Amino acid sequence: MANIVKNNSLTKLMRMKMKDGRLGNAAIPRFGDNVSGSLNFDSSEDNGIAQKENYSLENSPRVLEKVQRLIHEAITMKKTDSTDMKFSELCEEYRKLDWDNKRMTLFVLATQYGIDRVNVRNLIKHYMSLDHCDGKHESNEFTADNELNLTALYRAEEKIRSALTPNSARLFERINWQPGGLKFLVDLRADLRATIQDQNLAPLRALDTELKNMLANWLSPAGLELHQITWNDSASLLEKIVAYEAVHPVSNLYDLKRRLGVGRRCFGYFHPSIPGEPLIFIQVALTKNIVESIQEVLWDEPPIAELEATTALFYSISSTQPGLSGINLGKFLIKRVVRLLQQEMPNIQTFVTLSPVPGFMQWLLPKLASQAKFATLDSADTQQENLDVLTFKEELISPSEKLLLESFRQLATNTNPSYILWNWLTSPASEWTRSEQQLKVMQPILLRLCARYILEEKKRGRALDPVTNFHAQNGAIVESLNWMGDKSEYGLAQSAGIMVNYLYRLENIEENSQMYFDNGVVPASPKVEYLRSPTKSLL
Repeated sequence: MANIVKNNSLTKLMRMKMKDGRLGNAAIPRFGDNVSGSLNFDSSEDNGIAQKENYSLENSPRVLEKVQRLIHEAITMKKTDSTDMKFSELCEEYRKLDWDNKRMTLFVLATQYGIDRVNVRNLIKHYMSLDHCDGKHESNEFTADNELNLTALYRAEEKIRSALTPNSARLFERINWQPGGLKFLVDLRADLRATIQDQNLAPLRALDTELKNMLANWLSPAGLELHQITWNDSASLLEKIVAYEAVHPVSNLYDLKRRLGVGRRCFGYFHPSIPGEPLIFIQVALTKNIVESIQEVLWDEPPIAELEATTALFYSISSTQPGLSGINLGKFLIKRVVRLLQQEMPNIQTFVTLSPVPGFMQWLLPKLASQAKFATLDSADTQQENLDVLTFKEELISPSEKLLLESFRQLATNTNPSYILWNWLTSPASEWTRSEQQLKVMQPILLRLCARYILEEKKRGRALDPVTNFHAQNGAIVESLNWMGDKSEYGLAQSAGIMVNYLYRLENIEENSQMYFDNGVVPASPKVEYLRSPTKSLL
């Protein structure tokens, strides 16, 4: 609730900025300042997240029928027909639908406007009946018969390609030609992905893949504009930065101005068809060395002089459009920013991130709970009914770590080491962080388990942790794990406060990326490799 109040206050201040001109330093509130009043910042139009809109349920069936009629007309009309008004009307009427009718529209689009498989089968049958000379001749001269055969083959292949293009893809392509069409399609895919979460059906997944691939082509890096976001940008753009910041929320106007000031950079990718709306943006701190704590980046005063900086620290990257999920714009943004900083600031030699580990506790806590449960099973009970379960039992905590945890058995009702660790990590308000003794015991254990999670845990051959997967795909290495790198409530809850530095060695990124795609190997520095060894010293 406090963050909502702060962000609403921030929105009001920014709108004052837009109305009254630039705010000077005197107008910057300090931490804890209270700004009375609040504004309702409605980003539903901007962010494309599927909304259950407050639209008359009585009118929805009528609008649904109209939308489906407009879809059919838009797909079947000739290219020479006047289309602007038709597509504009289609987009407007779709937005009027309530959530249930939006889902119904997407289901109809996925199931009734796909590929005509009967036509495809007939075309392939005809193609197979042709003389397949494959253009191979004993001489370099084409005879009249060969020319006729090849012409027939090429014509048949073109018809097959056309028949394999779903009617829905033709609709998307035509919508993209219209003003505002690209943004509409991005929002439409956000609705589609939300629909798939409720109904994971093959036609919907196929429609999503089709639209995702089309958006990826339309949003190729060559067509995107890199813009450095500064305090002098419009208030509406700064509001979007505040609203979309997904890693470290902006607490107030002073925080925002610091992030855009001396020793800091913020860059965004924009597309001409979606003006004033960053598709993705990244925040950078210019530092003397590799910073290990987000508190130092966000709060410590003051930033160093830029001429003294030798390191570019990427500490936040946020995608603003749910409809672009799965389209890796971040990879190209990082590489573009690196090249730009190299040109503008030759003194910058190190490019590194300070990243969260969002899946660590979600992975660790269930495993600890399972091990604690296994420990309570009597040996007599494990002969038959628990045999299958115990087959998958793993030793998460090493013998030396168990000895350390068991030394605290007098403080716990259950003396099992896995339970003790689980109990500490789930304590109210992270009470374990206020005990020096507990911190000393937990630090090596959690760092080792986090190293194992990042480097070893996989899903379909790729790193289970989404942030690790992202940077490994880009060719970075896991440089270091930082204890208490994020002491915020959210940081402690998602990763026990651990943060990671991913290092981009420019001369090795292509090799690292290829190794990851080929073998699923997450490259790491020697000190991180050492961390995951259970035989290392704990004290």
